[in-house]
Amino acid sequence: MQSFIRLTLVLFTAASFSMRAEPVRDIGKIEVIAENKTLPIRVSANTPELNALALQAFGTHGRYRVVASGFAFDIKFSAVTPTQVRVDITKAPSGTPVASEVLTGSSARNALLKAADVAVVKTNGLGLRGYFAAKLAFINERTGKKEIYTGDLMFGEVKQITRDNSIALNPRWAPDGSRLIYTSFYKSGFPDIFTIDLGSYQRSTFVSFKGTNSGARFSPNGSQVAMILSGEGTPEIYVSNAQGRAVARKTRSDAVKSSPTFSPDGSRLVFASEPGPQLYTMPVSGGAPTRLTSGISGYCAEPDWSRTNPNKIVFTIRVGRNFQIAVYDFSKRSSEQVSKAPFDGVEPSWLPDGRHVVYSARTSTTSVVSILDTETGKSTPISPKGFGSTLQANVWAP
Repeated sequence: MQSFIRLTLVLFTAASFSMRAEPVRDIGKIEVIAENKTLPIRVSANTPELNALALQAFGTHGRYRVVASGFAFDIKFSAVTPTQVRVDITKAPSGTPVASEVLTGSSARNALLKAADVAVVKTNGLGLRGYFAAKLAFINERTGKKEIYTGDLMFGEVKQITRDNSIALNPRWAPDGSRLIYTSFYKSGFPDIFTIDLGSYQRSTFVSFKGTNSGARFSPNGSQVAMILSGEGTPEIYVSNAQGRAVARKTRSDAVKSSPTFSPDGSRLVFASEPGPQLYTMPVSGGAPTRLTSGISGYCAEPDWSRTNPNKIVFTIRVGRNFQIAVYDFSKRSSEQVSKAPFDGVEPSWLPDGRHVVYSARTSTTSVVSILDTETGKSTPISPKGFGSTLQANVWAP
């Protein structure tokens, strides 16, 4: 019975993996014609590698349209040292200087992405912050097993983090970027929660109770972790300190629950719960859950609360036989479907500008990580072709 409960919950927390859509066309870009809402820019760099990276980065951003002529801003990047890039921005057609700044990174690539974020801040006109220098943790199956990798947002400088030769699920960043928390079957054959230090690559058992241990996620200040445990018989939400101690139960019902995520101020949780599932919020201290009655779908799961815009939660919905991405807006008390792709969209994670998300774009045969602009519906794959199925990406912004 214990094995059945463990397996059932893990399949639910990754429910979107098992509900495959019918075969559809290859995953690709979804372009949205919205010229009145986009800003035409010219982008260039003084080396082929940096030029390609700059074009790739801005090509994912729904606010911008990269053009060769008729641009509002000219954005030029120049390698200064192996770890420094200068960005020069001029306003067209006058050529008036807007900004010039040298950014230092861990590599020329990282410096370019930081410089591109500066360009976004200086030009977007909507108060958006940049997201290009964000980091990703994700699951990839290139070894034949689900292992954890990290990389930059454009899938450069990718490193394999785990070699469990088993199943790893749902990697989530600590707020300071120093470690990951995730679920793995490697030690006991059942799902337990582990952390891994990204400096030493030392793995530590976070919790390993009887039953299922899954869905762990840090609070915004890193002092607490929310997770799903079934040791007392029913899969419930628990909250511990950052070391996996002082574990306290927060829910009490027979319903299966998943994906607990903290609000930006750390005071509340949003999670998915059967029947449906549907989304609920509750105080971290405990109390009766409140359903987010959006009425958008009978299936609402995998919520992620924006730390940039506390009014917005992104989540997965079912539409017909497929899955899509939706956003709940507390200020409107309503939800909106923001992806309309001919393939599944699942596992959304906010980027630091509060407008774009990364998500898994999935067909019946593969999964790639893509960036979705929730304002326009523009979708751009970012995981490379030939890299193998890539999924469950989670974002960390320095």
